[in-house]
Amino acid sequence: MGLLATLTTGKLAELQLINAEQYRREANIRRLASQTLFSKRGTIYDRNGNVLVSSVECKNVYVNPKLITDVDAAVNVLVDVLGVDAQETRELCEADTTFCYIAHQVDQEDADKIADHKVDGIEFEQTTKRIYPYGPVASQVLGVVNRDGEGVSGLELYYDELLRGTDGSIVRERARDGGFIAGGAYEKKPATDGIDLVLSLDVNIQMAAEEAIAKGVADAGAKYGSAIVCDPTTGEILAACSYPTYDQSDLSNARTEDMNLRVVTDAYEPGSVFKTLVAGMGIDLGIMNPDTIFYVPPTVLAGDDPVRDVDKRDYAMDMTLREILRRSSNTGMILVGEKIGADEFASYLKKYGLGTGSGIDFSGESPGIIKKREEYDGASVASMSFGQSIAVSPIEILRAETGIANGGMMSAPHFLKSKQGEEVDWSHKQERCISAEAADQVVSMMKTVVAEGTGSSAQIEGYTIAGKTGTAERAGAGGYQSGNNMASFIGFVAQETPKAMTYITLDGTANMSGFAIAPFKTIMASAIKELGIARDTA
Repeated sequence: MGLLATLTTGKLAELQLINAEQYRREANIRRLASQTLFSKRGTIYDRNGNVLVSSVECKNVYVNPKLITDVDAAVNVLVDVLGVDAQETRELCEADTTFCYIAHQVDQEDADKIADHKVDGIEFEQTTKRIYPYGPVASQVLGVVNRDGEGVSGLELYYDELLRGTDGSIVRERARDGGFIAGGAYEKKPATDGIDLVLSLDVNIQMAAEEAIAKGVADAGAKYGSAIVCDPTTGEILAACSYPTYDQSDLSNARTEDMNLRVVTDAYEPGSVFKTLVAGMGIDLGIMNPDTIFYVPPTVLAGDDPVRDVDKRDYAMDMTLREILRRSSNTGMILVGEKIGADEFASYLKKYGLGTGSGIDFSGESPGIIKKREEYDGASVASMSFGQSIAVSPIEILRAETGIANGGMMSAPHFLKSKQGEEVDWSHKQERCISAEAADQVVSMMKTVVAEGTGSSAQIEGYTIAGKTGTAERAGAGGYQSGNNMASFIGFVAQETPKAMTYITLDGTANMSGFAIAPFKTIMASAIKELGIARDTA
């Protein structure tokens, strides 16, 4: 009896004193059930208050096999309503556990149909899911969230902390069979919903851009295409898209590469659109102006490589800087680059922010390929002068070009316009690249390009358009590949305060820059209408 009393006392001490906390935790695991109260993710609006993506309540459907009294009935209703696999569902319904998920984010209507059958053991968990009133429009910009409500791409990822909010929980006491005990332990921590965001996107311009770039890719026989529209004075992005794209409500058929917003994630040799930036360098240095004359031979060397113009001119001629841009002369631009010099050329690449990132509020921006000054060889400045031997993301080119349109001040490209009802100020991120006088002279030459040069088909009746064409051969393992071009066009409505700039790229096409002008005109016409841009008064 004494030995028994000693053993009993020791066991009580071990249960109540020595390992009491461990046993308490193990008991709570079996006795208490914790259920997540999912926060409602913030709604995303376009600049005009149109809902681009929001969250709705739905249900996760699960079973407690310990409570199922009729397995056949449970399997039949789940298969009929949810379309799940019958054999897998039966295995879950017969599992030796008290909790098995059957389906996540089930519409409330379908959950109600299941509940109406009143089948023991089928239970529901409150959750939310994202819905898209405009379907796949702006899917690459918006991105997607995973099953746990976490942003995994696009702005859903970049602004995840703002949008997600904080989940709450309910802790309830379960009986041995897994059912909840009426009047048992209960603790609730409410969820805190996420913050609503207003984007700079205009959904109508976005739709026009997506339709136009899809047609542009088809017409040009291109592999990919991208379009981006911004207000060059503020950096607000009005539309951005790449083609092919994807449907965020059907990820089973989505390709990873189609989820990329290529204007941010990819880097290209910009081709002749880059010539406007080079012209800005020379004018800002004070060593040339639009009327400066260059004696341009038919062939000019870039290092050891002979370069000719696309018109195959076989004679020398005098060209002003304006004429070089109007004709988009590669040979002429090499002479412009030589006059600028390697040191200043490298310095202005930094002033334009190339190779440093645009600062856009979007993940995955490509760093591009920009040679350091000490890496230049005899061909570097010559080839970069007409937009080759340099690779940058379209968003960096766009940012630099806002400096041309905006009196020498580059704007920070961005999507976020306001949060919690307060405007977000991006003006402190503006940076000067060239003087206002130099920028105005480049704009004047870009007007000439559209009025009577390579970009003449970009004219829009009633509006003065400033723009520049670009065709860059794509580099491969064996050098530049004939018939594999990146055709592009950048342009804006050249008013005193320009409000719309559009940059088009068509990658992997045998065609030239003219094919990029058609989608430009379609998109710019939409921007003019939606923004209410007035016609020229002159």
